[in-house]
Amino acid sequence: MSPTVFRYKSYRFFFFSREESRMHIHILSPDGEAKFWIEPVVALADYSGFSDRQLKELAKVVEEHGKEIEKAWKKHFSVS
Repeated sequence: MSPTVFRYKSYRFFFFSREESRMHIHILSPDGEAKFWIEPVVALADYSGFSDRQLKELAKVVEEHGKEIEKAWKKHFSVS
């Protein structure tokens, strides 16, 4: 199961249900895919297909939606 947290333009921001416990978000679009760590700070973990411009934009979107991502993470993974 990989629940969608939100969508932005052609990007889907989501979690994989069975993955490591460190908070992160996956991003998928027709152009490529990426993974960003959420804590301790937003940081690019891995990517393929995206340009530097897209990665900068995605990092900004992840930062802007940080609280929403954290809330969804805690709900999905039953973290208090």
